Amino acid sequence: MIVDGRPGYRLIPTAPSPEAYCELRRASGLSPKTLAQASAAIPGSWAACHVVEESTGEAVAMGRVIGDGGWYFHIADMATHPDHQRLGLGARVMEWLLDSIRAAAEDEPYVTLMADEPGRPLYRRFGFQETGPTSIGMKLMTL
Repeated sequence: MIVDGRPGYRLIPTAPSPEAYCELRRASGLSPKTLAQASAAIPGSWAACHVVEESTGEAVAMGRVIGDGGWYFHIADMATHPDHQRLGLGARVMEWLLDSIRAAAEDEPYVTLMADEPGRPLYRRFGFQETGPTSIGMKLMTL
């Protein structure tokens, strides 16, 4: 599938390989993960897709959804390699993920994500809104 009329890119409806997942996270500025972490995370995805540059075969954008498949869905690992940003690839990944949720969820799914600053304009374009002060994201720093 050509990505939004951009020849040279193809959307693939699966997660990238664990190696490509780790490289995309690193290159795009997300926190680095090990191959073991990637290998465990990817099969736990409810849905995932990635975009490859056809001339190199390299994964250049990705996203995945984790959730229960009924009503709760969390978008994770949205990343586009810096050399391929501003081409609509991240938007196409988000569109594919949201279409997958719409097709599976019955009524009013709850879709969340954690929005780092660089991704916020993209997420706002898709209708995501900040939830604070009513609710805020929290994380456990050590376990």
